[in-house]
Amino acid sequence: MEGAEAHMGDLLVGGFIMLGAALLLVLLFRKFGIGAVLGYLIAGILIGPQGFGLISEGETILEFSEIGIILLLFLVGLELAPARLMRLRKAIFGLGMSQVVFCGIALFLLIMATTNFTFGAAIALGLPLALSSTAQVLPMLQSSGRLNTPTGEKAFSILLFQDLSIIPLLTIIGVLSRAPAEPGALSGWMTAILGVVAIGGLILAGRYVLQPALELIGKIAERELFIVAGLVAVFGSAALMELIGLSPALGAFIAGVMLANSPYRHELEADIDPFRSLLLGLFFLAVGMMLDVGVIAENTAFVFGAAIALVVTKIVIIFCLGKLFGMDTLPALGMGMLLSQGGEFGFVLFAEAEKALLIQSEASSLFGAVITVSMATTPLLMLIVERFNVARTEGDVDLDDPSQAGQASAIVVGHGRFGQTVAQMLSGANIPVTIIDIKPQQIGVSQKFGRKVFYGDGTRVDLLRGAGADQCAAIVFCIDGKVLNAECLDAIKMSFPEAKLFVRAYDRVHLLEVKKAGLDGVKREVFESAIHLARQTMTAIDVDESLIDEVDREFRQLDCDRLEAQRAAGDMLAGRHLGFGITGANKGGD
Repeated sequence: MEGAEAHMGDLLVGGFIMLGAALLLVLLFRKFGIGAVLGYLIAGILIGPQGFGLISEGETILEFSEIGIILLLFLVGLELAPARLMRLRKAIFGLGMSQVVFCGIALFLLIMATTNFTFGAAIALGLPLALSSTAQVLPMLQSSGRLNTPTGEKAFSILLFQDLSIIPLLTIIGVLSRAPAEPGALSGWMTAILGVVAIGGLILAGRYVLQPALELIGKIAERELFIVAGLVAVFGSAALMELIGLSPALGAFIAGVMLANSPYRHELEADIDPFRSLLLGLFFLAVGMMLDVGVIAENTAFVFGAAIALVVTKIVIIFCLGKLFGMDTLPALGMGMLLSQGGEFGFVLFAEAEKALLIQSEASSLFGAVITVSMATTPLLMLIVERFNVARTEGDVDLDDPSQAGQASAIVVGHGRFGQTVAQMLSGANIPVTIIDIKPQQIGVSQKFGRKVFYGDGTRVDLLRGAGADQCAAIVFCIDGKVLNAECLDAIKMSFPEAKLFVRAYDRVHLLEVKKAGLDGVKREVFESAIHLARQTMTAIDVDESLIDEVDREFRQLDCDRLEAQRAAGDMLAGRHLGFGITGANKGGD
């Protein structure tokens, strides 16, 4: 009992030291605009065995905090419905594959040319260095509001392929291995085959097991059960991938994609994101604690020289690939800087190479230090990117997060030709308005006319909450097309019950769909303008004004009756006799 109490005491003291150091250093680095990641790394070095020796369990903390990477990939998967993945397939398997292949070959050749490592060792060290830090880059893209921009999507596509490339990289290390085969161990190719089968099985399980389960939980209306179900999917998928020797983060990503079309994904995202942020912070803290300062001190010139060579090589290659894939010069350069560091999976692959007797532990520590130093350069490079607007994807556009907006009475989502009119009329009535749009180009145009528009996906519950939706009187969706559906609106309505919801409908079919959510108001985007144009036409050809008014009233009534008939029958052909000008009847549908 006393031992348990002592262990608990050590745990509490250790937690206080880690979080306190992280808080102090991150605040300091944030104040000078350097970035949180470098703050976590330096804090880890200071409290770790190589610093003041306050914490010695860096390896255990690193293993635990890798859950943060798993949750990060899950949240990314939630943003990627299968339709969006299909849209990004060329970037993933074109640009992403090119980056891994060309950077891996270049770094392998560089190691062969400048060191005495063997062919197998150079491959085991060079190829993992081609990978970038998903845990470092994705939060940067998310916090800057650029994940859904053209440049952000290309960077994400590269990161996603890098995660997928863990499978072939582990296979290559397995083929080159000089270690005796473990009894019952799977070959690299068998692992790859099992990975494909597992991915297919997870997708089927998501469709035929998880989605029905969430619908059942929805009927019970217990919010906590949604979180439990989501975490079961995350850790179950990650454990399956780990079991067959693949990246657990890949399994978590697939779990996210399985839930991407769920109406409950917004709540899952909002509830899980704080845990992801904390665990990612612990991950970088543990990386700093694991850094062998003695290795750096003994090989200072090599470590820093290799880190600079790594960063420069990747910047040049990624920049050239970006240009080859149609990017402008500055965004391509910004993407190269963003992805120039080594990645956390490099530590994993170095450990596997060490087990395969391809490299010694000294080499693993040395190149682990190179990766860490390269990670430390990224916040500094991003300062350069921001200073010279290198990351601007659509000119000089300020893509501010809606959380920076003051409290408003109404939120207008979408600032195209429809949303502009709605926002201006509300402003004309002295109603404070927060405007959100997901298109950087549209935001840039609005800024030229003096209108402040915040960047983001206004259909996300967490983003709306950050914009103050829980205290506003109305949310008006002026989005082009059929982006919104009843499930999405139900989730928003459930999250912000005090706000009245209004929706711009694309057409009759979309109108019937969104009306299922019980909105406070909905209007087809061309309905009123078409009626007014018809009135102008009849006036111009001398139709009596009283007849025009009568036709107007009767058309509106018949249209309402037809919509009600279609809603009740669930059939677009219902009520087809209600209208004007149908052949074979006095009245018909449009």
